[in-house]
Amino acid sequence: MIKSKSTLFQILAGLLILTSLRVQAQALKVGFTRIDYIVSQSPEAKEVTNQLNIQQAQAENELKRMQTEFQTKYSAYQSGVAQMTDVIRKDRETELQTLQTRIQQFSQTAQESLQGKYGQMMKPILTKIQQAIDTVASQNGYHYIINVTSNSDVLYAAEELNITDLVLKKMGITPGQNADKPANAPAPATPKAAAPPKKK
Repeated sequence: MIKSKSTLFQILAGLLILTSLRVQAQALKVGFTRIDYIVSQSPEAKEVTNQLNIQQAQAENELKRMQTEFQTKYSAYQSGVAQMTDVIRKDRETELQTLQTRIQQFSQTAQESLQGKYGQMMKPILTKIQQAIDTVASQNGYHYIINVTSNSDVLYAAEELNITDLVLKKMGITPGQNADKPANAPAPATPKAAAPPKKK
């Protein structure tokens, strides 16, 4: 008898908890937005991309100059190696290896620099977007805002819960004013060192 009362109490307690959770879930208001689209519509973000594209072009030009220098010296080495003394040959090979290392280091440094600057320059823009989301969510009674991207696991979301346009307006941006809609706003592609020819 005691066990049955205990079991009954546990069942009732469980039902009360489930009912409470169901009521709370129904009271929650969840919305969604697309950060990537908001970034694509932001004039500040476009300016960041333009500035980094200029720096990327400069880095690529310097990388091409260094690669051309390597190719020229390597061709000279190949054509004259048969007539070189051991001392001169080793000196030319050391020079080529040093230049090859410089090319690889420059490519890596340029890539890290561009990525670092992108993160630094985008930080205040992303902060501004987050503040706009916070304000819109608070003003419209949302408890959660989900960022929906092409890689997200959200399979369905009612369009009336999309606060993207409200966020854009809060930022002073007219929704859809920019025709181009990149799926994401990553840092510009960074220069990569072409693999120098191997010495035979």
